[in-house]
Amino acid sequence: MILSALLTSVGINLALCFLFFALYSILRKQPGNAGVYAPRLVAHGKSQERGDFSLERLLPSAGWVRMAWQPSEDELLSVSGLDGVVFMRIFIFSLRIFTFAAVIGVFILLPVNYMGDQPSLDFTGVQNKTLETFTISNVGDGSNRLWIHFCAVYAFTMFVCCLLYFEHAYISAKRLACFCSSKPQPQEFTVLVRSIPVTSGRSVSNTVESFFTEIYSSTYLSHNVVRRTSKLKNLINDADNLYGKLVRLRSGNGSEQRFKRTGFMGLSGRRVDLLEQYEKQLEDVEDNVRTEQSSVAMKEVRAAFVSFKTRLGAAIALHIRQGINPTEWTTERAPHPQDVYWPFFSASFTRRWICSILVIVAFTVLTVLFLIPVLIVQGLANLDQLEGFFPFLKSILRISFISHVVTGYLPSLILQLFLYFVPPIMVVFSSIQGYVALSEIEKSACIKVLWFSIWNIFFANVLSGSALYRFSVLLEPKEIPNLLAVAVPGQATFFIAYVVTSGWTGTALELVRFMPLISSFMQRKFCGSSNDELEVPSIPYHGVIPRILFFGLLGVTYFFLAPLILPFLLVFLCMGYIIYRNQLLNVYVPKFDADGKFWPIVHNSTIFSLVLMHIIAIGIFGLKDLPLASSLTIPLPILTLIFNNYCQRRFLPAFKTYSAESLIKKDEDDQNDPTISSFYEELATAYQDPALVPVRYSTNGERINSPLLGVPES
Repeated sequence: MILSALLTSVGINLALCFLFFALYSILRKQPGNAGVYAPRLVAHGKSQERGDFSLERLLPSAGWVRMAWQPSEDELLSVSGLDGVVFMRIFIFSLRIFTFAAVIGVFILLPVNYMGDQPSLDFTGVQNKTLETFTISNVGDGSNRLWIHFCAVYAFTMFVCCLLYFEHAYISAKRLACFCSSKPQPQEFTVLVRSIPVTSGRSVSNTVESFFTEIYSSTYLSHNVVRRTSKLKNLINDADNLYGKLVRLRSGNGSEQRFKRTGFMGLSGRRVDLLEQYEKQLEDVEDNVRTEQSSVAMKEVRAAFVSFKTRLGAAIALHIRQGINPTEWTTERAPHPQDVYWPFFSASFTRRWICSILVIVAFTVLTVLFLIPVLIVQGLANLDQLEGFFPFLKSILRISFISHVVTGYLPSLILQLFLYFVPPIMVVFSSIQGYVALSEIEKSACIKVLWFSIWNIFFANVLSGSALYRFSVLLEPKEIPNLLAVAVPGQATFFIAYVVTSGWTGTALELVRFMPLISSFMQRKFCGSSNDELEVPSIPYHGVIPRILFFGLLGVTYFFLAPLILPFLLVFLCMGYIIYRNQLLNVYVPKFDADGKFWPIVHNSTIFSLVLMHIIAIGIFGLKDLPLASSLTIPLPILTLIFNNYCQRRFLPAFKTYSAESLIKKDEDDQNDPTISSFYEELATAYQDPALVPVRYSTNGERINSPLLGVPES
């Protein structure tokens, strides 16, 4: 890619970013958009209603940047939980890494690359017009200047490892501090028990009660058996839909007319009163709900949430094998009641195992199919190849601006559009894999999206470029460093454009929230919705965190190969830090709290990026006729993996469970807490399936959570 094509891409995306910033600054000031740009504040009654019209509403301003910057980490913790703090620490961690990298890369490595006089690798394009002039490929073979790159790789690796250690220690300490200062939580006293052996003539509930009463007589408190409620949930959803229609009809703001004909498209037949029809249907559904709730008590699943009087008692039950047969009475940590994913509880062990296999197969198929848009993107990036496929476009593609847009902007845009559908698909894959917590589904989807991005954006683009003809060397591991050394530098310009398009514009687009804005406008105009029906979203960690980590991989990999990427990466990180702080404070409400367990994903991704950089460095120094530097780089990945092993042993246990010392201290504090008895009462019903909570809709349109029937006993 020539420099002017990259500048065209940068210019287009920069203009879009300024446009989105201006739009957000204006739209957020309009009173009707409070539910779009500050739904968290609206839900908590903290949104300030604006008065009469003023010209200031129509002028963009940067006041929101100051308001997003000011809150402290403790204030962010109170708003978004520990996951929100860890999420923002990813930006801080990345900014520190790539600020250090940019100082070395831009002020030392970039001039060294530019002053080179022998591009040893065969890249297309004229030298004085291509970005390869700024890469390591422009340094002559055997040049002593390559030792500067060698020293930079060592210095950067040591800096990143030190920063990883201190950041891991900080987040571990923060996690422990949050636990010690928090009030009693249901998941701290509860374990999930599966594969409960039931003898004939006994229910699951009786079996659980007798087993834990006998073994944990001093600490056992209560239990809730899981039941099959899929049919009941469908009925409740039907009731909610009918209730919504009734509310709109009674308010007179619905798009539907109250009276409608029963014939074809409402044009023929007798007229009916929809209000009376919906009320009758709702009564029928309520009767069905009552009937189903009364029968659900018999539809037990061989799983139960078992609660204890102390945290230590729950920890003992969690980590000690309960029965003689290790496949029975299996225990696992219980999620928070609001974090429970109920649908998969009814699945048997065999079904969960089959679903896991199917997910692996589906993930593999999706990975292979995604090569199609990657090949399209690579074809667009190569103007000569594109003219060969479409000769009738040759005259158009020869226009300077058109060629710059097609080769510099269009490839990364197309790739980003295809990637838009990946995170939701990964959530679906993870949800059918057997996880019982929304946070676990989110973490699993996050890992899937990250590896999908690494293999399908990084490696697929690299191997579909100049090194595709050498695909056979993948079967020879010793040739992999040389293969990557040839292929990776050649894709530097594409990934710079990708950072600009996906990073800059994609992050700015998150600020504007076009889809919620359009949805809110349509609902206000045609459905008469109000803020009472506002649904506050939660931040999609599974889509945002992998993107940050993937850009981190690009920055680490190209740090010494093409340091020109680093300033563009720093711009993305600065934008992301401010924008997502603003979104956490105004838009998103945490749906769950994973207690900072996303950080190990960040650590593992960083270690992988470092090792990948080392492998490429070994290959590039070898191809550049500097075998000594190549040999001296070999210890780096080994030392990095040793450091990773130390961190796994030093910090990872703290992310899996809390120490007995911490649990006992918290239990002792509870003895002096006058509210602990009321907490125990709430704990007895905390893990009741929401579908079993009785619901009634009164005739005046108010939904009442009062018993239709007695709640089935556990």
